[in-house]
Amino acid sequence: MSADLLAAALTAAARGWPVFPLRPADKRPALHGEDHCPLTGPCTGGHVKWEQRATTDRATIVRCWTHKPYNVGIATGPAGLVVVDLDQPKAKSRSDAPDGAAIFRALCERAGQAVPTTYRMRTPSGGQHLYFTAPAGIRLGNTAGRLGPLIDTRAHGGYVVAPGSTTPAGTYEVIDPAPVAKLPAWIPNLLEPPKPVARVTPLRLPAVSGSLAANAALERECDSVRTAPPKQANNTLNRCAFKVGRFVAWGDIPRLDVEEAFQAAGEARGLTAAECRATIRSALDSSIRQARPRETA
Repeated sequence: MSADLLAAALTAAARGWPVFPLRPADKRPALHGEDHCPLTGPCTGGHVKWEQRATTDRATIVRCWTHKPYNVGIATGPAGLVVVDLDQPKAKSRSDAPDGAAIFRALCERAGQAVPTTYRMRTPSGGQHLYFTAPAGIRLGNTAGRLGPLIDTRAHGGYVVAPGSTTPAGTYEVIDPAPVAKLPAWIPNLLEPPKPVARVTPLRLPAVSGSLAANAALERECDSVRTAPPKQANNTLNRCAFKVGRFVAWGDIPRLDVEEAFQAAGEARGLTAAECRATIRSALDSSIRQARPRETA
């Protein structure tokens, strides 16, 4: 185990990716925090965080990983990487809920691009890490859900667990050893924090066609989205769009009108445009697929 993890650390360092130790069979850094800093050794002049202590020096790595079977952390900022983390739905999610990989495919399709071929690995939970080189002249940080639900990113200030590391759930494994690709040009703008809105204007939903019942349902569910609790906004959008999907399946209202109305409601609630598009698309696809005939509904 120690030899394998040492090899994993040296392999990452050979790529120019600074590494640091994580706790054995864990994802947390093994280095001390600022509250417990002894102010000795590397910290003689003040506490040095894990990102600054990450290294590609072979002698330092060998000395560290022959001490204990540490898992391997890659400091993404110093490595010049942006890693897109595609997660799996939570255990209590609906069985047809899309995973991060499906949502990322939808984002690529919206951008008119194929899913990039790049260095890719699988996590013990079944998620995936896509490695990209960071764009020049832009300092990207970590994000959670900004690209879409179940999609996080790691860059400056963040780290990922290197291939070869293990947890009780399994091993981090490379599933595509392709060269690390450049971060697609359409992604950085989506990772920028939303600009503050000077003032809140009343929500104006797009004019829609359709039956009276479909219109009433759409208005009611859009209102639920824009008044949803902050941490439930995306789940509410998914649930409400699913409810209206049957009217699309019955031909009572055009799908495009429904998408535009929910897009406006979701963005008014504070969700990103990309997050809204992916969630609405997934919810409507699922609802239309499962819709029963009108006479039996």
